[in-house]
Amino acid sequence: MPSAFALAWHQYRLERRMFWRNPTAAFFNFGFPLLFLALFGAIFSGDQESLDVIVPGIAGMAVMSTTFSALAHNLVFLREQGVLKRMRGTPLPEGSYLGGVFANAVTNAVIQILIVVVAGKLFFHLDWPKDWLELAVYVAAGVTCLAALGVAWAHVIPNFDAAPAYVNIVFLPAIFISGVFYDVENSPSFLRDIAQALPLTHLIDGLSGALVTGSSIADNLSGLVVIAVWAAAGIVLAVRGFSWESRRA
Repeated sequence: MPSAFALAWHQYRLERRMFWRNPTAAFFNFGFPLLFLALFGAIFSGDQESLDVIVPGIAGMAVMSTTFSALAHNLVFLREQGVLKRMRGTPLPEGSYLGGVFANAVTNAVIQILIVVVAGKLFFHLDWPKDWLELAVYVAAGVTCLAALGVAWAHVIPNFDAAPAYVNIVFLPAIFISGVFYDVENSPSFLRDIAQALPLTHLIDGLSGALVTGSSIADNLSGLVVIAVWAAAGIVLAVRGFSWESRRA
């Protein structure tokens, strides 16, 4: 019998093929953040200080889009269409199936980050990342945290028709409050306080340190702790609330 890892690898390859066969999913995972990057890059062309904020911000938004938003949507669809229930009844181990699904989201996040890094270098006058290790650490932390929160949030969504509204009610305020499009230090104090409690803010700070300012992991260690706390909470809620059964009557 193939090992669980080998089965997860096969499931991952299947997920990649299905992803690229769905143009809508590909657009919202890749095109949406890059569209924002192009638009704001054009608006702030020549304003390097603003571009230094926008590029890490879009990178953080891309991670949230490909993990939190994508997994929340996909898991609700799979649950309500009965796919999860049917997959649970097959010989494929549950961990291998879910591992393939999650690895697909992680791959999309990594590709997005690489695209943003290259675009920053070629079009927005940023240097190559000043600290590749810090970039890897924050991407890994952000992906883990936001993926877990996406799975946990999927448990709250009652059906697939409601999924866009439920996801956007978290995604849209988060990207605006967390400083994707502006320096969060310039926001009103009450918004700044909210932003400091959100993991996306600290993910963007870490990416900014790796891509722009060159600050070390130690300089952003408190932000990494906030991300870790959210990740732990997300993992607990994701595991405890996970359901293979549709909620439809």
